[in-house]
Amino acid sequence: MEMSELRALLTPEGLALLDDLGPVTEVADVTRIVSRLRAAGHSPDLVSAVVGQARLRAKGRAKFGEFAERMLFTRAGLEQATRLGVAARHAQRFRRAGVTAVADLGCGIGGDALALAGAGLDVRAVDADEVTAAIAAYNLAPFGDSAHVRHGTAEENLPIAGDGRAVWMDPARRTSGHSETRRVTADDYSPSLDWAFAVAAERPTGIKLGPGHDRDALPADAEAQWVSADGSVVELVLWTGELAREGVRRAALVIRGERSHELTAGADADDAPERTLGAFLHEPDGAVIRSRLIGDVARSLEAGMLDRRIAYLTSDAALTSPFVQSFRVRETMPANLKAISAVLRANDIGTVEIKKRGMDVDPAAFRKKLSLRGDASATLILTRIGDQRRAILADRVPAAD
Repeated sequence: MEMSELRALLTPEGLALLDDLGPVTEVADVTRIVSRLRAAGHSPDLVSAVVGQARLRAKGRAKFGEFAERMLFTRAGLEQATRLGVAARHAQRFRRAGVTAVADLGCGIGGDALALAGAGLDVRAVDADEVTAAIAAYNLAPFGDSAHVRHGTAEENLPIAGDGRAVWMDPARRTSGHSETRRVTADDYSPSLDWAFAVAAERPTGIKLGPGHDRDALPADAEAQWVSADGSVVELVLWTGELAREGVRRAALVIRGERSHELTAGADADDAPERTLGAFLHEPDGAVIRSRLIGDVARSLEAGMLDRRIAYLTSDAALTSPFVQSFRVRETMPANLKAISAVLRANDIGTVEIKKRGMDVDPAAFRKKLSLRGDASATLILTRIGDQRRAILADRVPAAD
């Protein structure tokens, strides 16, 4: 969105038109809607802004639910925004630490600031992109004076430290702008990580990073929390000062729907020993893998590593956990089409879920090569065990609460 489009949108006419249009989910509808609005006499800038926002609101439901229907977005801002359910957990941590005011430095469209303000915290937010800052201000307007947004850099807007005050930072990991952007290396984050880490060393701070951030570059005295939501690892957050929990340096927060489970430790867990394939195979959640707490999960399941290089666990104990997906093993075979097709036919398998680790296989392409005829379903796990490529036919175990 360009500033001219935003100005056209932020008028009574523009906002009413957007609300009347509602979310637009189908690309095929865009041309028809644009033609209709232009024929009604609306300006090109207003039509572009309204239709673009209608499409972004439809996409925004995945992160913001029904709140998306009253929000404004930029494409880059929506891609980088924290999911509202995750942001709410950030806000809860600030509240539990006794924080009353948060400086959100690099607020984007205001995803985290919304949750912070909704938790009753005083929010002072800033973003370096003028359009993005204006959109954040619109999104936070319902909170009145308790949520204020400025256009500027994080470095220029660091508030004075004090009791009850904390900092939240989401350094820009893409080139500047609000439409087409590309990822940059950690050396080019804005604000810089050196500056962000220096701030975090002096006051209570939360810093959101990508989940694949170099672990060796993390501050040793910070709590590092990897977060997964509905099966995808979405972020790494560093917590310092009163926001960090005593004795916790590694954490894996696993969110599924409205429920969450967390595994914490003072350091990386020792690996579990390898063992041969047993009656069950377990796939650790990505947050557990990133936080290097697989060993702790393995011991809770009386399991070992199937292969020291690959994050699969195996056991004979009929145990599962919120931190893994568990499968009951039926049989194994060489990981080639002939052997796998024969086993699938013998078991009347017509529907198969394919999972893989340690093998260069495209599951969708591999499925097309299989002769799937039958009424039963199963999971096919393709992996390496030692120097062998193996296929494991298995059934999912119901997830643990």
